[in-house]
Amino acid sequence: MTATTTTLHTGAAEALALQLPTPAPLRALALPGGATSAVLEAAVDGVVASFVGGLSADLALVLTDLGTITAAGGTDHGLVDVTDVLRPSLEAGASVLGVGVLGAARRESAASLFADPETVVFELTAGGLPAGWFGIRIRENGTIGTTAAQPVSSIPTGNLGRINNVEMTLTVEIGRTRMSVRDVLGMEPGAVVELDRSAGAPADVLLNGRLIAHGEVVVVDQDYAVRITKILDVAESL
Repeated sequence: MTATTTTLHTGAAEALALQLPTPAPLRALALPGGATSAVLEAAVDGVVASFVGGLSADLALVLTDLGTITAAGGTDHGLVDVTDVLRPSLEAGASVLGVGVLGAARRESAASLFADPETVVFELTAGGLPAGWFGIRIRENGTIGTTAAQPVSSIPTGNLGRINNVEMTLTVEIGRTRMSVRDVLGMEPGAVVELDRSAGAPADVLLNGRLIAHGEVVVVDQDYAVRITKILDVAESL
């Protein structure tokens, strides 16, 4: 492991720790011996994601109060799960790796990733006490293994106040289509792409890629906006 790669591991851990929505700021301290048995036991319930770019990496986050952060979503809202809450932190950690794409965050066991000798493990501490662990495995020219997403359990009722400042991506989709590579390469200014939705049909409103509402596109002070016409029930949106 080169000094440059080690610096990237540390930079990713520190960037992630700064973005975590925890009551107290966390410090990231590397564990020289890797994951301990206690870490591996806790890692059965973690959040993992894969980054693909000039450098590829697997990232895993385990928090001792993951249940508390999960509860902050609230079953009565149901639109925010723990992967949504922690994704900005994972994005911050991945940002030090350069240009690339961070895949969907998944809640699943991270024990195998933490146990890999190629994974650098950091203890996340607050006031000298462990609040969680972060593992990152960087592959300079390798491929990232993929794991099927696991269903996320229902989120118990809790206080949303702890995650009020977490930034999320809201997307408005007016339609989709499928095109061959030949057709895409053949596009030029003036080309018309037909979508799978009729004119006047409601647009889909997605939160971190999850459908949460329908709306109509409007113009406000010469800027596009969306007027929400229907908030979807959680079960309906899934």
